[in-house]
Amino acid sequence: MHRRTELLLGKDKLHKLQSARVILFGVGGVGSWCAEALVRSGVQQLTIVDSDRVCATNCNRQLIATSHTVGRIKVEVLKERLLEINPEASITALQKVYEAATAETFRLETYDYIIDAIDSLQDKVDLILRATSQPSHITFVSSMGAALRRDPFMIRKSEFWKVKGDPLARAIRNKLKRDKTFPRRKFLCVYSEEPPLKNLGAEEAWSAMSAETPSTERVSSSAKAQINGSLCHITASFGMALAGIVLNDIVDK
Repeated sequence: MHRRTELLLGKDKLHKLQSARVILFGVGGVGSWCAEALVRSGVQQLTIVDSDRVCATNCNRQLIATSHTVGRIKVEVLKERLLEINPEASITALQKVYEAATAETFRLETYDYIIDAIDSLQDKVDLILRATSQPSHITFVSSMGAALRRDPFMIRKSEFWKVKGDPLARAIRNKLKRDKTFPRRKFLCVYSEEPPLKNLGAEEAWSAMSAETPSTERVSSSAKAQINGSLCHITASFGMALAGIVLNDIVDK
């Protein structure tokens, strides 16, 4: 199935893609597209981590969200799709929350690549600190905020401390400075230079969506402190950019 990849990169580099061990935290609007790009491009050893179930409100931007998957466990739906793409792939699906209390169970030291597509600020900071404390041969990449944007041509990559115009990156840096704990090494981020837009009619829209969605299908959205508008072409572009960073790094090493 990877003849086009091999045609472009060669057999040896395709083998490097197939041998790389990757773990991805978060398979929502950004992470789901990242996972698909990795597997379609040749990555065969992928662990996907997310605790949520598919919610009806995910259908506007998440690869795995359809009218038939609402209520199902996200990582299970994504694993099925990825194995349909490549039945030879080794996909490990973990329905777990990443947080300080569970961090050690993921054994980050056993992977070549760690990808962060987590929403929670506190958990994101914890993952950044732990991932950048791993040996230098383990590459870590992170997604900043993809919500409240419309322009895909404003999406960029940059080293974390050089990210500009992203409120999430700013909040992470502020927390690191307050706590006086800092990443052990540099890492790349995907972010947008587009100033975040404002939610319009958010209260009315969210009330309507909540009324139409059974509580058992609202696991992911109801757990968030703030609900922000987002669009598929932005979140997908973030996910593809993350995958691109990882794929190019594998090939170039």
